[in-house]
Amino acid sequence: MRFITLVFLLTCPSLFSQTNVTFRGAYTFTNNELANLWGYANGSTEYALVGNQTGMSIINVTDPANPTFVVHIPGPTSDWREVKTYGNYAYVVTEGTSGTNVGLTIVNLSFLPNINVNNTAHVHTYRGDGAINNLFNKAHALQVDESTGYLYLYGSNLNSGRPLILNLNPNPYNPTYAGYVNTAFTGSNANYVHDGYAEGNMLYAGHIYGGFFSIVNTTNKSNPTIVATQSTPNLFTHNTWLNGNTLFTTDETSNSYLAAYDISNTDNIRLLDKIQSNPGSSSIVHNTYILNNYAITSWYKDGFTIVDVSRPDNLVQVGNYDTYPGGSGNGFFGCWGVYPYLPSGNIIASNINDVPSSTNGKLFVLTPTYTRGCYLEGIITDASNSNPLNGASIQITTAPSVSETSNSSGVYKMGRLNSGTVSVSVSKTNYITYTTNVNLSNGVLRTLNVALQPLALPVELIDFQASAVKTDALLKWSTASERDHAGFDIQHSTDGFSWQTEGFVPARNDGIFPAIYSFEVKNLTNGIHFFRLRQIDEDGRSSLSGIENVRIGQTDISAVISPTLARERCDLRIQTPGSGKVQVDVFYADGRPTNLHWTQETSGDTVLSIPAQDLPAGTYFVRVEMAGESVTTTFTRM
Repeated sequence: MRFITLVFLLTCPSLFSQTNVTFRGAYTFTNNELANLWGYANGSTEYALVGNQTGMSIINVTDPANPTFVVHIPGPTSDWREVKTYGNYAYVVTEGTSGTNVGLTIVNLSFLPNINVNNTAHVHTYRGDGAINNLFNKAHALQVDESTGYLYLYGSNLNSGRPLILNLNPNPYNPTYAGYVNTAFTGSNANYVHDGYAEGNMLYAGHIYGGFFSIVNTTNKSNPTIVATQSTPNLFTHNTWLNGNTLFTTDETSNSYLAAYDISNTDNIRLLDKIQSNPGSSSIVHNTYILNNYAITSWYKDGFTIVDVSRPDNLVQVGNYDTYPGGSGNGFFGCWGVYPYLPSGNIIASNINDVPSSTNGKLFVLTPTYTRGCYLEGIITDASNSNPLNGASIQITTAPSVSETSNSSGVYKMGRLNSGTVSVSVSKTNYITYTTNVNLSNGVLRTLNVALQPLALPVELIDFQASAVKTDALLKWSTASERDHAGFDIQHSTDGFSWQTEGFVPARNDGIFPAIYSFEVKNLTNGIHFFRLRQIDEDGRSSLSGIENVRIGQTDISAVISPTLARERCDLRIQTPGSGKVQVDVFYADGRPTNLHWTQETSGDTVLSIPAQDLPAGTYFVRVEMAGESVTTTFTRM
């Protein structure tokens, strides 16, 4: 067995960044990395139940500055271990299948602090009964529906990892098999459930390989029924947690999100908002739990965050603690889990390893200060016609800055932790930028509606087309008016992001209505070429047309999107000369990457569904790359 060593720290380590969280103490597990953890309290005595590579260790954290070892419950050696409680009992599962306590380990916590690991009245193992008698030996995760007294086991060795349901009501120390979620879901490994949340005979299951959560009615434990399914932002649904009519999800992959869904109408599940701990760093989210309208969430290398979810359509990060000094970003290091439910209010957090390249796990004891965010919301409209403006940029420019974009209804919702008077800027191409000051207060909603004044544009394009003629591109366009108009720059791009001017066509100003123009770009290389027009008036002001593209010649790979006008999803058909991996990336029209990117296996002809429902309206580029060769295509989100 690996040794466990106590490390007592007197002050909060200066290496770590924190907001509204105070370091209290820590406990180091020498040569024993940690997995998830849970908490338990007996009167005023508080314990951390810590999963690690060799079993579950119980640490007394009543004095947060002096955590002390109580007992170690051995189990199969594994990097994965999950713990939950029900009453005075702890339930432990792992993916390990050899060694001590294979199966579901059950610990009678009422014997604390004097648990005898060799006494079957204190600790024993469940391997299945009834239809699964002696067949159960591992699971990835578990959770207890405390309202009904049923235990759910996720990702087990039985039934392709579908959730198993155990009845705890007759005797929590000796569960009985009640059934499993015997429904079938479409997709490779889609039946496998990695983790989930159950409450009131409703199960919210995370289908990690299917990229969605399901809502399952488990009233009839022998024959559960599917109520609804919903994909999640990164299509790698790991963890779910319910808060009223809002379901929170996490996607355990690079550049992921904590997301909030309105499930009040299961026929119309709506994504309300999503948030990242450290945007742009590729951080990976893991587990989230909800307490008093706060989401306390582990983020691996970022430690954990506290997000105000009292307005679930406007998530605001109001606290964090970086438990891992190895920097932010991609990678499965640092904080595995957090537990915020101790009576003292302290948070306990488990680090897989304490520092980079270490094999020592680390338990943290911390004290949070829960503070509501400052909320700023409103509608952006066009002052000339009162129509809502999609894609307007709203930015709090006073540090720390926060930015948001209005949706197709002109609505924006944003927030931040810091109160006070801030400067707000609202802008959109072809509109006059609006700035003002707003006083923000914690827990208070401020409404700022803005009607942007449009810039006067001299020309309105009523048609723009591009077609291929052998190795040339023929551009044709027409305008509705030429008043005060100077002419057009013809701009060309081979990737949709970098543009160069191919020529200039002056306005004729000959009174023809409509005015019709054409321009030819010669001797183009094989591949996709993009074109747009820059309209210029006599005062020097300009605006850009939409983008058209043509294909010259043939390439070994092709990518076609259908439909090219999408509200929710569109299909990307990829054709390659053989099997292999392609990289798919979706970009905004100005070249900024979106959060949509995949590495996709292809067998020559593959159709991939692109979830467009979370993107603002506008034109998007999709680049498909294989073995150094790439093609680009476009679609428009309506």
